[in-house]
Amino acid sequence: MKSTEQAHSVQMQRATGAYALIDSLKRHGVKHIFGYPGGAILPIYDELYRAESAGDIQHILVRHEQGATHAADAYSRATGKVGVCFGTSGPGATNLVTGIATAQMDSIPMVIITGQVGRASIGTDAFQETDIFGITLPIVKHSYVVRDPRDMARIVAEAFHIASTGRPGPVLIDVPKDVGLEQFDYVPVEPGSIKLAGYRPTVKGNPRQINQALQLIQEAQRPLLYVGGGAIAAGAHSEVLELAEHFQIPVTTTLMGKGAFDEHHPLSVGIWECTAPPTLTLP
Repeated sequence: MKSTEQAHSVQMQRATGAYALIDSLKRHGVKHIFGYPGGAILPIYDELYRAESAGDIQHILVRHEQGATHAADAYSRATGKVGVCFGTSGPGATNLVTGIATAQMDSIPMVIITGQVGRASIGTDAFQETDIFGITLPIVKHSYVVRDPRDMARIVAEAFHIASTGRPGPVLIDVPKDVGLEQFDYVPVEPGSIKLAGYRPTVKGNPRQINQALQLIQEAQRPLLYVGGGAIAAGAHSEVLELAEHFQIPVTTTLMGKGAFDEHHPLSVGIWECTAPPTLTLP
């Protein structure tokens, strides 16, 4: 019992919401953050400065918030990790929208952190107050407004879990300025410890549907594998190759699927560039 109490006391510490956010990002393996500072997100940037000074995280300063989302998007595509970007309230947050929509449409895992006016000022048309939560609802996989700093670690853990599982996508976390400044008894939440009721993404194939697909392939006279971005997201390069070679099926890819199959392979017919089915002209 004594050792359990000692371990609990070590885990709990007095900290701010901003510290809880940065510490949670570090625990989830975040090494690079793309962003542009502003008034409402300054408490978070103060903690980010300390983390960067300690060599824990590198912040890449962009020239415009839209560049932060596109950079985080590209970082995720290149590394397979969850991309992270920061933007402040108001125009800083709205400047992120195009990059968020891109990540949603292309199923790219991202966590977007935005600053917000203080909790008491939300809904009062305060300076640079924008409902980024409402604005981005159609273009995110999920979103949060942190009302209590005690929820910060849990929300970050949920955001990374949601962004990176099932069909990946962007998750927004809106942080009021006073939440970043408020002190509380911080207890970390470790990655992988979150269980979300009702969120059970399908990660295993249905054997019956797979057998039906194989039967259709075997019965097809001129089968063609049309490979999309899901093969990239799932890392299914070797499976696509094995399937194509086993049945000797030619392979074409969508723009998002480019790279899932070696275009120098004899079965490759290149990328599918048509926006509509080709028409057949009879003599």
